[in-house]
Amino acid sequence: MIDINEKYQKLANDTRYYIITGGRASGKSFSVNLMLVLLTYEANHTILFTRYTLTSAYVSIIPEFIEKIELLDKFQDFHITKDEIINLRSGSKIVFKGIKTSSGDQTANLKSITGVTTWVLDEAEELTDEGTFDKIDFTIRETKNQNRIILILNPTTKEHWIYQRFFEDKGIQEGSNTQKDNTTYIHTTYQDNLENLSESFLKQIQDLKVRRPSKYKHAIMGGWLDKAEGVIFKNWSIGKFKKVGVSVWGQDYGFSNDPTTLIETNIDTSNKRIYLKECFYLPSLTTSDITRLNQKYAQGGLIIADSAEPRLISEIRSKGCNIKPSVKGQGSVTYGISLLQDYDLIISEDSINLVKELNNYSWLERKSNTPIDKFNHLIDAVRYAVSFQLQNPNRGKYTIQ
Repeated sequence: MIDINEKYQKLANDTRYYIITGGRASGKSFSVNLMLVLLTYEANHTILFTRYTLTSAYVSIIPEFIEKIELLDKFQDFHITKDEIINLRSGSKIVFKGIKTSSGDQTANLKSITGVTTWVLDEAEELTDEGTFDKIDFTIRETKNQNRIILILNPTTKEHWIYQRFFEDKGIQEGSNTQKDNTTYIHTTYQDNLENLSESFLKQIQDLKVRRPSKYKHAIMGGWLDKAEGVIFKNWSIGKFKKVGVSVWGQDYGFSNDPTTLIETNIDTSNKRIYLKECFYLPSLTTSDITRLNQKYAQGGLIIADSAEPRLISEIRSKGCNIKPSVKGQGSVTYGISLLQDYDLIISEDSINLVKELNNYSWLERKSNTPIDKFNHLIDAVRYAVSFQLQNPNRGKYTIQ
């Protein structure tokens, strides 16, 4: 017999929306996934399980569900494929999909899936576009069973639309376990999951509570953040990417586990705005991979790349990319930051990694204007492109021979 935390028994409430928040090791994924497996024993359910980015459900998510099925000792009741789990007794199923894949935005395809009674958005904080949420939400309207929209997330900043829509606008205090109107709120922390946590892990949590109380509140207790203390960029918002003039792309290179990035920038000098659109953020790319992706996204437009890699830049240029190195020198990082701080930064809805960086890129030493050397793979790429444009007297004529 598997016990589900009593807080998650509220998933049986008769509401449309379920907002599941919590910190690390709170057991929220375990409890929700187990409930979804049990829900398939009811007939006429199609459960759409999504993440914003999902490359291989069979590798990343389905094993978690197999674990729950094995705990229930019900493996014989299910047929499992690379992207579905089908209950052979009831015919109900869980379908796993990504909202954004290598082929682009899949919202239209998700809307076409028939018979969906429950939509689960895991890692919901990564969906920064409320419009995409609404498009899928409006398609969940089956009459044979209760409709459920389940959002599972680690809270980010209070600028996120989920906080504003489901907490601020409804007058719900963060960390609540309650029900209001058509929404059920479930919040758990590691304290709700103590029987499954090691002594060493609990000691690590207590150490963090003493050393970094703000991180403890956010990462462990699942609290929503104001803009991070010491964060460098507060002058940004989510909005539509606009091409006011000629775009220039910025590129930073990663090694081992660090990503190689490409970002499109477009500067509206009249209105002091810089429009930013993340193109890719991927680790372990070969030179051929980078060249192919650069050609796909920049399509001959100028790319300003990390000058620390002249050989790589030369090789990419030899394969037909319009690319040149950034200009670096003493104080170039601080100068680039000051340029960006002088503009309003408009971030496209699908630039999820850039949003993560902006929420975490902070000063290491404020007096010396030294930023931390992390959460900067896309931000550095932005600096390269923007610094080039704002210092280039021939702005708008970007062809490198």
